[in-house]
Amino acid sequence: MSKKSKSVLGIFGILLGIIWLFPFYLIVTNSFKTPKGIFASVLSLPVHSTTDNYVNSFKALDFMASLTHSLIITVAAVLIIILGAAMGAYALQRNKSKLSGGLLLLFISAMLIPFQSVMIPLTANFGSVHFLNMWGLVIMYLGFQSSLSIFLYQGTLSSIPLAMDEAAEMEGASRWQIFYKVIFPMLSPMTVTVAILNIIAIWNDYLLPSLVLPQTQYTIPLQMFNFFGQYTKQWHLALAGITISILPVIIFYLIAQKWIIKGVTDGAVK
Repeated sequence: MSKKSKSVLGIFGILLGIIWLFPFYLIVTNSFKTPKGIFASVLSLPVHSTTDNYVNSFKALDFMASLTHSLIITVAAVLIIILGAAMGAYALQRNKSKLSGGLLLLFISAMLIPFQSVMIPLTANFGSVHFLNMWGLVIMYLGFQSSLSIFLYQGTLSSIPLAMDEAAEMEGASRWQIFYKVIFPMLSPMTVTVAILNIIAIWNDYLLPSLVLPQTQYTIPLQMFNFFGQYTKQWHLALAGITISILPVIIFYLIAQKWIIKGVTDGAVK
């Protein structure tokens, strides 16, 4: 590649970076403005910056409680989805039959069903058996998110030779030991991908929790809706709340970046 081409690609990359960062610039800068300052100029830096928005937003969100609910739901759902989807994909991929092929096709087809078409029957039927809480929500996420996760795991498992299972079986390993000690560690790159996709989807989800959770178990996205009333919209508090709600995800990435990068590079090597 010539120097001119590298320069063009570099400029193009910088422009893409600026476009990608621009929404974050708007959120952060306007979160320090007063309502009057936001409506005066959205694009400019704050003339009279204030941190009161963060204090008031933190209180209005009941942030520690809503953060706890979001963390419990996200962590529990993602762990169950990873374990259930990996085991399901392993069973479907290793058992070559018309039934397993049909079940895999059923899971793939389920990804095409829009949630809006089932949300009313879902909440109407589960409401009578006390599923309308965050643990019921975790089980619902297992159903809604497993199809894509199983599909991704099944594709990775197809590249792992059956000889790995047979060798472990000859050494006396049980079926569970083969999966847990041999196969599942080899799925770590895809596990990272599945975890990231599900964390983003569940952490930011508004519609399903709004139908399932009681007010005492509201997550951060549900609490954020309090800033948008019928007649008023508190943009200064909402933007501060958005900034606060992004921080746990950033902290998670900083803590887990070693495993995320390792998963991506391992997947590239394979």
